[in-house]
Amino acid sequence: MATGKGMEKWKEKKWMNIYSPEILGNNTIGEMPANEEKDAIGRMIKVNMSWITNNPMHSFTVVGLKVNEVSGNAAHTQLKYLEQTFSYLHSMVKRHGSVIYTIDKLNDKDGKSIVIKLLLTMDTRLTTKKRMAIRKEMTEFLKGYVNSNESKTIVKDIIEGSLQKEGMKRIQDITAVSKLEIKRLEL
Repeated sequence: MATGKGMEKWKEKKWMNIYSPEILGNNTIGEMPANEEKDAIGRMIKVNMSWITNNPMHSFTVVGLKVNEVSGNAAHTQLKYLEQTFSYLHSMVKRHGSVIYTIDKLNDKDGKSIVIKLLLTMDTRLTTKKRMAIRKEMTEFLKGYVNSNESKTIVKDIIEGSLQKEGMKRIQDITAVSKLEIKRLEL
């Protein structure tokens, strides 16, 4: 068995339960070791969304959580980002099709900064004029949507997929879009 200073330090650590934010259900998602409570604050935890929601539809979504409060052996987190895995995004892009990326830095109803990165895929090639029209329409849609909602509502709508569906409806007049995904959401 291992003995020495390293083993003694490890035995002194206490284990804390990690809880997801209220937006995601406030469930226990794991454990982490720490010497003291203050050492755990500020740690970033990367978790698959399906572990939190128990929904296999969320298996390609990764969540970044930051520990912001520790009480006893409970570490409470806040949501920092949501992102789709690279393999999922890569599978959406098809040969002879078009891809549009957008990045929008916006403020929600409460004035909090939010960055939304979108990925739109089409089965056919698009002209530059149509690409510009789609980017403009998506920017206007997101600006209006984010400015009129709180961050909790925005995250909930992204997880449920209602934001993506509404965005698809706005673009259907310009061209047929095969997929609209939130590539990354940063809070």
